[in-house]
Amino acid sequence: MKRLDHIVLWIKDPQASMDFYSRVVGLAPVRFAEFAAGEAPFPSVRVCEDSIINLLPMTNVSGTESFTKVVGSAGHPVNHVCLAMSRSEYEALDRRLQEQGVDTSARLHHSYGARGFAPQGFYFADPDGNVVEARYYE
Repeated sequence: MKRLDHIVLWIKDPQASMDFYSRVVGLAPVRFAEFAAGEAPFPSVRVCEDSIINLLPMTNVSGTESFTKVVGSAGHPVNHVCLAMSRSEYEALDRRLQEQGVDTSARLHHSYGARGFAPQGFYFADPDGNVVEARYYE
């Protein structure tokens, strides 16, 4: 069985990103204490049991390119990451984002994804301008 293991987002401020993804979006921190102590190269947030989002500081661009041996590949934004959730989680996330002044007005209706058509979704930006889509399936 194939699964999506992780996605990498480039960030400027690890604390601000961790705060946004954990407190506002509601994802659990992974290795943030270890990162803060200098024991891990980057923190992550858990999307589900078997998927995480790695939050790589922009200061790691040259090291990442050296490691992957693909020059010019690091530091670029991804078009967007999509988080699927229950309808109640979706509505709660929308409320939390709006309370924090995050624009959620880019709305989707009947859009296709990994589990078929989702009745609703919306896009929002994180503190670094990475675009995230939230959606729910019936």
